[in-house]
Amino acid sequence: MIDFEDRLDEESKAVLEMIPESLLDLSDIPAARATVAGFMEAMFAAAPEIPGVDVEDHMAPGAPGDADVMVRVYTPSGIEGPVPALYWIHGGGMVLGNVAMDDLRCKGVALEMGCVVASVEYRLAPEHPHPAPIEDCYAGLKWLADNAGNLNVDRSRIAIGGASAGGGLAAALALLARDRNEVEICFQQLIYPMLDDRNITHASHYVQHPKVWNRTANVIGWSSLLGKPAGSDDVSPYASPARADDLSNLPPAFIIVGELDLFVDEDITYAQRLTQAGVRAELHVFPGAFHGSDLMVPTSENSQRWATIQRDALHQALHS
Repeated sequence: MIDFEDRLDEESKAVLEMIPESLLDLSDIPAARATVAGFMEAMFAAAPEIPGVDVEDHMAPGAPGDADVMVRVYTPSGIEGPVPALYWIHGGGMVLGNVAMDDLRCKGVALEMGCVVASVEYRLAPEHPHPAPIEDCYAGLKWLADNAGNLNVDRSRIAIGGASAGGGLAAALALLARDRNEVEICFQQLIYPMLDDRNITHASHYVQHPKVWNRTANVIGWSSLLGKPAGSDDVSPYASPARADDLSNLPPAFIIVGELDLFVDEDITYAQRLTQAGVRAELHVFPGAFHGSDLMVPTSENSQRWATIQRDALHQALHS
């Protein structure tokens, strides 16, 4: 059994001490959204602005019968193309978050990678359970591909990515895009992805720390998305990608997760299954890292190494 506290460095312990335990209390989801929004605003208030990126919001046609979907596009100023693109999906346990919280991340990626980044504002559960979130993600991806010429994007070099719930939705999107066969994806970057609603792994039981994404929050997030209890029968793989029987013919995958993350076991298993299905999969498990520690403790040596590996993998996928 891994002792969570014993594996943390002093910087991580100090950061977690500052986080209110109410941050991940999902017993009142609207209140949790307001709390998280305030926390994110405070966390990024001191961050320097990133110049040199043009930002524009677009509306993509939704699935039949659904409203249009907002896609925020980040383009390095003066870039000549066509260039690769990263289609990004924000995290938040399926019930929290928005495009704005990843503005700095998306601007940074656009500049570092010399690419266009498109970030989708998908509908959140429980107000909008499956399939609403994944259909919104697919609608935005289809719009990006269909408008590649106008956006200065090379349609043959579109990668998808996301963190946490966004990583799970990206994995599901890879499955859906494969099966619908309308958009070709060159790479999937899955950052501690939320993949399995069943919560049956060892890690899903031992990660109980109240200030990081834990079992209680995870069960609420999944149940909100599914509109029924997490772990129920007949769950679609487009909601819970770990449920997919066939992982063949998917784009190459990069998966990165911490050893103290609730998702570490399911992420390792998914990477193994991808490999067994003939899909190229790169897996990194970081000692001493917890869910979101790369963002919450960005200056630590661990997080710096994490960022380098993650950045290099994306650069190779987009430009090699």
